[in-house]
Amino acid sequence: MFIPKYYKITDMKEIQEFIKMNSFATIVAISKGRPIASHIPLLLNQDQDDYYLTGHLAYGNPLWKTFEETDQLLTIFNGPHAYISSSWYEQVNVPTWNYQAVHIYGKASIMEGKELEQDLSKLLEKYEKFRENPVLWEKLSPEMLQKEIKGIKGFKIKVEEVQAAYKLSQNRNSTDYANIIKELYQENDPHASAVAEAMKKNRND
Repeated sequence: MFIPKYYKITDMKEIQEFIKMNSFATIVAISKGRPIASHIPLLLNQDQDDYYLTGHLAYGNPLWKTFEETDQLLTIFNGPHAYISSSWYEQVNVPTWNYQAVHIYGKASIMEGKELEQDLSKLLEKYEKFRENPVLWEKLSPEMLQKEIKGIKGFKIKVEEVQAAYKLSQNRNSTDYANIIKELYQENDPHASAVAEAMKKNRND
């Protein structure tokens, strides 16, 4: 990913938090010379100094069959994004687009047995524990779980390279920056408002 110096993020704690908040990812692999992709929720786990992305695919999904032959997969996490009108600047300029994105490269391997069950349990807990009637692993029928687990392939991706870009108008002066935030809120669009929030946080850090 092309990242100008203004927009490059290297703080792994910040990247971890971004992935946690934007965990529905796109995984890209090459199969028979052609790019293929899948869109799935992932967890980011740390094992001492190593990081792993974990998830699962439907058994019928051809993506998992590329894992042995593919040295590196590309996983993309997208955050909020919004159009930035140049009419919001003090000086005449061209419009642009603000966004946040993280690219991760790494080798994938199949995850099975207890390791897969533990990962599925963590995934359920992440998305269910705050609900009124949470559907957690221990509440589900073991017979049903064993039947359903046969229809998926669990996997983990060892994180080998991280590229993170927060393009949030960091190159603009304070007046332009404040005006962009104000105008984004007035768009009445959830993506635009989320970009405005990210800009406020970025300038306050």
